[in-house]
Amino acid sequence: MLVQQGIRIPIWGKAEPGERVTVELGEDAAKAVADDDGRWLVSLPKQKAGGPLGMTISGKDSGLTVSDILVGEVWVCSGQSNMQFGLASSNNAEAEIAGATYPEMRLFTVERKVATEPQEDCAGSWSVCSPETAAGFSAVGYLFGRELHTTLGVPVGLIHTSWGGTPAESWTTQSTLESDPDLTPMLERWAKLEQNYPAAKAAHDASMAKWKAAAEKAKAEGKPGPSKPRGPMHPMHAHRPAGLYNAMIAPLVPYALQGAIWYQGESNASRAYQYRELFPAMIEDWRRAWDQGAFPFLFVQLANFRETKAEPEPSDWAELREAQSMTLGLKNTGMAVIIDIGDAKDIHPRNKQDVGKRLALNALANTYGKDVAYSGPMYKSMKVKGDTVEIEFAHMDGGLVVKGGGALQGFAIAGEDQKFVWADAVIEGKKVMVSADGIEAPKAVRYAWADNPICNLYNGAGLPASPFRTDDWPGLTLAKR
Repeated sequence: MLVQQGIRIPIWGKAEPGERVTVELGEDAAKAVADDDGRWLVSLPKQKAGGPLGMTISGKDSGLTVSDILVGEVWVCSGQSNMQFGLASSNNAEAEIAGATYPEMRLFTVERKVATEPQEDCAGSWSVCSPETAAGFSAVGYLFGRELHTTLGVPVGLIHTSWGGTPAESWTTQSTLESDPDLTPMLERWAKLEQNYPAAKAAHDASMAKWKAAAEKAKAEGKPGPSKPRGPMHPMHAHRPAGLYNAMIAPLVPYALQGAIWYQGESNASRAYQYRELFPAMIEDWRRAWDQGAFPFLFVQLANFRETKAEPEPSDWAELREAQSMTLGLKNTGMAVIIDIGDAKDIHPRNKQDVGKRLALNALANTYGKDVAYSGPMYKSMKVKGDTVEIEFAHMDGGLVVKGGGALQGFAIAGEDQKFVWADAVIEGKKVMVSADGIEAPKAVRYAWADNPICNLYNGAGLPASPFRTDDWPGLTLAKR
């Protein structure tokens, strides 16, 4: 296993009520007495990176021994399918797997499970990073961890806990969802689903019986069969609010960690305005649970996906990206922009190398104090000068550049009528000047505001500009809160 350096190390478990427990890690030891429910917890002194160490946990019997424990950096890796996406499916998979021998990296994957109440335990085990263990591990998690390990030269432990297709509310506590009037409708919808499930299941079973008879008849007659009826969502589905927090996050608390990385949002895109509240609430939820202060929480902005549109149009994915950008207002958060490495036809882009790299740049700069550029240009401010809008940016490391040369693309502009048209945009020093024929009194500018935009603004460090808009006009998902 691997434990976090530089902070006290909690170790916990269960024994007989009143039993005295001693935990020894290396040369350190701590004692505890199990409470009336048999629970005990010790807090061991902080350690420097290194190892291996041995640990012995003993009570009234001979105890438990754990060997080959390293001390280093522990990160939780969570989200939906793009975090679950395995290294074996990523770009250059064969070479990546063959090179995955890192004995000072340790991997742990939490078994997928849903629960109605916070759980004390989960299924999973630590393994040494090798071609055999890395192949099925989270590609983003592994590539992020490898970058930290090779750059910092310290052991790295990765705890992977994700589930494809799941919304953020599944990873949030029941109490947080109950406390916010804008989030409680999710609980109300689920309670109604749960109440109606027995009747819905009975109706579905009847429909299935009819479908099976009709399908068999059609097959005998050589005719196309009817469509199979879709069943109701089960109350223990992975979309259940708080269900994955209860089963896949709560058991990890209070395992000492450095921070978390997160790749999710696709399943919340149709409710992007709600995500503005839900996502930061979830982050704060985790921080309260661990009680380690505002630990680093780094996340991936949604990639480009779906067909490219000929004209500027509303986009729920653009609104979700905006909600993610707004979450940077929370202390100690960071965002990897990947608007340039998606796949129009695949919601699971195979280029996980750049995702892991850009997340790691955030960590190296802001968690570990390395002098590296970690963000592409971020919208800062606008000024209207006649028929032109002047846009200023932060994070212009090396200046603003057009990747590949040619014309700057991805900018749209609108007047009072809120009708956007493609704009002419040029870089002038540290600013971008935006205008369009027919827009004499511009009111707003948008950049890369689409499901799959054509956009090419970068900084000199080779990092793409984040999509943005200067307006706050109502969008597609406001009515879906």
